[in-house]
Amino acid sequence: METATASVHTSSAAALLHTEEAIGFVKDTFARELARQLQLTKVSSPIAVLDGTGINDDLNGVERPVAFPIKALGEQQAVVVHSLAKWKRLRLMELGIPAGRGILTDMRALRPDEDYSPIHSIYVDQWDWEKHILPEQRTIPFLKETVGKIYDALRTTELRVAEEYPDIMPVLPEQITFIHAEELLQRYPTLTAKERETEAAKQYGAVFIVGIGGPLSHGEIHDGRAPDYDDWSTRTEDGFFGLNGDIVLWHPVLQSAFEVSSMGIRVDKAALLRQLEVRGCLDRKTLAFHQLLLTGQLTKSIGGGIGQSRVCMFMLRKAHIGEVQVSIWPEAVRTELAAAGVELL
Repeated sequence: METATASVHTSSAAALLHTEEAIGFVKDTFARELARQLQLTKVSSPIAVLDGTGINDDLNGVERPVAFPIKALGEQQAVVVHSLAKWKRLRLMELGIPAGRGILTDMRALRPDEDYSPIHSIYVDQWDWEKHILPEQRTIPFLKETVGKIYDALRTTELRVAEEYPDIMPVLPEQITFIHAEELLQRYPTLTAKERETEAAKQYGAVFIVGIGGPLSHGEIHDGRAPDYDDWSTRTEDGFFGLNGDIVLWHPVLQSAFEVSSMGIRVDKAALLRQLEVRGCLDRKTLAFHQLLLTGQLTKSIGGGIGQSRVCMFMLRKAHIGEVQVSIWPEAVRTELAAAGVELL
């Protein structure tokens, strides 16, 4: 009995170690390819920022950040980051990054209000990137060009993973398909936003959904976006609104739409004021970050976050995010997954 138990433990440990090695391979390959495609330099980044500066990402505006006082700063409050959407833009300015180049960092965050699911955890790990652009590049064609480069990095990573691990077959199409959230609504008017994403991802294999955050023709938004980083309100040359969006893939194991990146051209002064007014939070104008933007001190930029665990899930054909990251899970979830043969890290 002891021998059998030891054998099972050894087999399980070997499988986990194999997964850890594969995770490292995926992360190293994609980060290197992303930096090459977008001309990014790796930089260090914070796990927390001071509260009240306007730097932390507000996500959908309802999530509570993890907060704590700092004794050495007279109990001043700090918050664990949700993402680095605004911090990166500040860093571009501080480092004097020239147009055409950008920065890349490993972001680690806590989102305690996140609902658990096979693709959601309270622990978030992203490749956060930001690139200095020229004012004339705040266009849909430039957004699509940038998305195309990120998608090339994803396809290259998948092909290299398939070479390294022959049991994984490449499934990504040669090109990513672009579709505006309003077009999706018109195509599937009776479906929810997530159902529309599923239909598009299933049909095309990989889609970029443009214009997330602004109201659509039925008065609702496709999904939430904070008002002070992505530009989701500018009217574009194609007659729609928004210079941002999500990269959504079709996950062959989950058989569902699978978002791996949220990104966009960042707000300029006009878009910031417009979006703050739409969301009823013009009071943010007085915050340090917003003052820098409104007084023209921040560079124009494009940027986004790409989920590290999400990319690993997709590339390694995993059914649960806990298979590629260490997080905190309810005991009931652990028991249910163990019974299904899914081993969490």
